[in-house]
Amino acid sequence: MLVFWDQRLVFLATPKAGSTAVAAALESLAVLAVNRPTALKHTTVRDYHRFVRPYLQSAAGGDFTVVALMRAPLDWLGSWYRFGQKDAAPDTAHSTQGIPFETFVKDWCAPSPPPYADIGSQAAFLAPGDDGRGVDHLFRYEDIGRFVAFLEDRLDCEVILPRVNVSPLADMALSDATTRAFQTRAAADLSLYSALSGDRAINAAAPAR
Repeated sequence: MLVFWDQRLVFLATPKAGSTAVAAALESLAVLAVNRPTALKHTTVRDYHRFVRPYLQSAAGGDFTVVALMRAPLDWLGSWYRFGQKDAAPDTAHSTQGIPFETFVKDWCAPSPPPYADIGSQAAFLAPGDDGRGVDHLFRYEDIGRFVAFLEDRLDCEVILPRVNVSPLADMALSDATTRAFQTRAAADLSLYSALSGDRAINAAAPAR
């Protein structure tokens, strides 16, 4: 999570959607950069509006614009899977070494996923708070140019995102049956992602899972 005070802008770090690169490029410009622990770095939209926004609003005497990124849902799962393939993965509970991507996706779709596949969803991360407030601007990770242009306009500076935290390549082929199971489980994510064109405000309810 990055807070830009003068620009009244907050970047919420959707997991596995370029947040490390954004932090590396812009941390020096932010008055507040939360990179650890993970629970705070990846503060959800709901928690931001419940806990952080009231404090910022009171201290600044005004509201902040909230911006975030969303990755194509299957590619997002693939990023989590490849992250777990690293030899030096920081959390052994989330290691996917020796586990095919097909199994990983099946387990993510299960009612009670094992720890390595218990990663929630982007729809849940981006779900609005109890007051109905969501993300003011949501960009596709795959259309990063629009996001960078938005930042450059708001921050009035050139933004160059580095290539960091890159996971190893992996075979991510899926059977038809697992693809269908994924489409059912990820219905909210797929609907939200397909609705994005450039950027949009997110104020619609999404599943909490």
